[in-house]
Amino acid sequence: MHILITGAAGFLGSHLTDRLLRDGHSVLGVDNLSTGNLENLAHHHGEPRFRFMQWDICQPLPAQEEPNHLDYVFNLASPASPPEYLRLGIETLRVGSIGTENMLALAERHGAGFLHASTSECYGDPLVHPQTEDYWGNVNPVGPRSVYDEAKRYAEAMVMAYHRNRCVNTHLVRIFNTYGPRLHPSDGRVISNLMMQALRGEPLTIYGDGKQTRSFCFVDDLIEGIVRLARSDEHMPVNIGNPAEFTILECAQAILEVTGSKSELRFEPLPENDPTRRRPDITKARARLGWEPQVQLKEGLARSLHYFKSKLAVGV
Repeated sequence: MHILITGAAGFLGSHLTDRLLRDGHSVLGVDNLSTGNLENLAHHHGEPRFRFMQWDICQPLPAQEEPNHLDYVFNLASPASPPEYLRLGIETLRVGSIGTENMLALAERHGAGFLHASTSECYGDPLVHPQTEDYWGNVNPVGPRSVYDEAKRYAEAMVMAYHRNRCVNTHLVRIFNTYGPRLHPSDGRVISNLMMQALRGEPLTIYGDGKQTRSFCFVDDLIEGIVRLARSDEHMPVNIGNPAEFTILECAQAILEVTGSKSELRFEPLPENDPTRRRPDITKARARLGWEPQVQLKEGLARSLHYFKSKLAVGV
C-alpha cells in the first residue's frame, strides 16, 4: 500500500512509520517539525520505500508533491504534550480543524482510507468511569487545555461528516496515555517527567495528592491497535489504551523500582482542569478488533529505560 502519515516525526508517528514499513508498505511521512524530531526517523535514511516531506498540513500539499496514488492516510499531526499545545495554542486548533480537513479532502480525492488520531481528552475530567466511547465527556471549552481538547473534538466531527456526507472510509482512535522510547524527555507528561527526574536523582514531582489516576499503554501495543482499527469496518470512535489503572503515586513507585533511584517525592499544586481519573473501557476494541494490550507497566518502563538513559547522557 501507498500510505501517508502526518506527524510522522513525532513519538507515535515515527513508531507507526516503523510498523508500516516493516509490514512492506511505502510511506510518505509529512511533518512541519514544530514538535516532531527528525532523529525519530533517522534510521530510515536510504530506505527506498520511505520519503519525508517537511510541510504544514494547514496548507494543502503542493500539486507537484502530492503522490500519484494513495491507499491510506493516517492523520497524527498535532502537538500532544501539555507544554507544547499550551505554547502553540492557535497552531493546535488550526491543525485539528484546517489540517484535518485538508487531509480528509486528500483521502477523498484518492479514494483512500483515513484514520484520525483522537484522544481520551475528548472525555475531559470524566464523570463516567471507566470511559466508554458513547460518553460525551465533561470538557471545559474555554480552559487552558481547551485548545487541544476542542481541536480533537472538532476533528472527530469533521471526520464523521466526511464519512457520512462524502463516503470516505474513516476511522477514529481515541488514544489514552501512551509511553515508550522516543517520548520526548521534557514533554510534560507523567512517565517522561518522573523517569528523567528519577534518573537525575531529583525529587519526583507529584501534582495534587498523587491519588489521581492514569492508564498507561506501551507504544507497541498502541500501534498494534491503530493498525487493526485501520483494517476494520468500524467507523465510530474506538478507545485504545491500557485499562490497568494506577495512581500517580503508584506510577512513581514503579519508576523508582525500575530505575533504582532513591529520589524523594515533591508535591505541587494540581494544574487547572487536570483530569482526576482516566481509564479506558476497551470492550469495543476487544470485540471488534481482537485487541488488548500485552505489555504491563513495569515491563514497559524497563523497555523504555535505555532510551531515557541515552537522553540523560546527551544532556537532554
